[in-house]
Amino acid sequence: MDMNTKPKRIDVHHHILPPNFVSALNSLSIPWTGGPEVPSWSLQQAHDMMGAMGIDAAVASPSPGVYWGGDTAFAVKLARETNEFVADVVRDDPEHFGGFATVPLPDVDASLEELEYAYDTLGLDGVVLYTSQGDRYLGDRSYDPFFEELDRRKAIVFIHPTTIPPGADATGLTIPFGVAEFTFDTTRAVMNMLYSGTLERYPSIRYIVSHAGGTIPYLAWRIAGASYLPELRDRAPKTDGLALLQKLYYDTALSTSEFVFGALKEFVPMSQVLFGSDFPYIGPAVLQAERYGLENSKVLDDAARAAIDRGNALTLFPRFA
Repeated sequence: MDMNTKPKRIDVHHHILPPNFVSALNSLSIPWTGGPEVPSWSLQQAHDMMGAMGIDAAVASPSPGVYWGGDTAFAVKLARETNEFVADVVRDDPEHFGGFATVPLPDVDASLEELEYAYDTLGLDGVVLYTSQGDRYLGDRSYDPFFEELDRRKAIVFIHPTTIPPGADATGLTIPFGVAEFTFDTTRAVMNMLYSGTLERYPSIRYIVSHAGGTIPYLAWRIAGASYLPELRDRAPKTDGLALLQKLYYDTALSTSEFVFGALKEFVPMSQVLFGSDFPYIGPAVLQAERYGLENSKVLDDAARAAIDRGNALTLFPRFA
């Protein structure tokens, strides 16, 4: 890659940690990051990182989600405060920031209300949905009215793993969830969305799946091919399940290895792959490794790299053009 031409990347996997969001989650006394220390975040740090990484614009999402069990009042209040914070960041600097709204699922009525506010009042660019809420995964039929509205709005939905995945502790392993459990949680959610009919019933939603889809590109043939099993036959999509998985967008956060690029290249058109950093949950060394992997890949040609850096994101977020 010619180092003199700045890539002007668009980062679709970029987190924002408003101070009141952090203090609200800290008040719950749970390991809400999934284990690692709470990263320090400020708008200045975001700008500095973007400059260092050749990122021109970032579509920011809070992480993790706002629902932590029990009554949803906490989630409803925190979603509203967080969305207003994100919207202020976007309003102050629309050239460099976009925003994904967060919603208080599993409360569908409150989530519909927050979605309307996020789009019609705050003017945010899309929605971040976490893979599971309590023990309920995306694709749960109780969520249908919410997905119906996302479909009506042709929403862009960023699917992000939950930081304390249901059942992750059942393994008894003492390996941080972020190493592999997050990717499995993402795979479970997408698999459930396929076999609940959610992906098929709401075809106008554009999905971006975190971390190159968890393990979806690698397991897609196996997952889609399971539709012949007696337990799944009635729930299987009427159309080609593999094609539904190949319609999704996949981001490169923590995934810029030749193995992953090779799998993505075989699995989807390169127009479905988007740059993602996962800032600030990863440090400068890992950010540089992500950048190196992308810029020096032998699997990707220059056209694919340019598409991943910026071109593909512009089809979803044309206002950054």
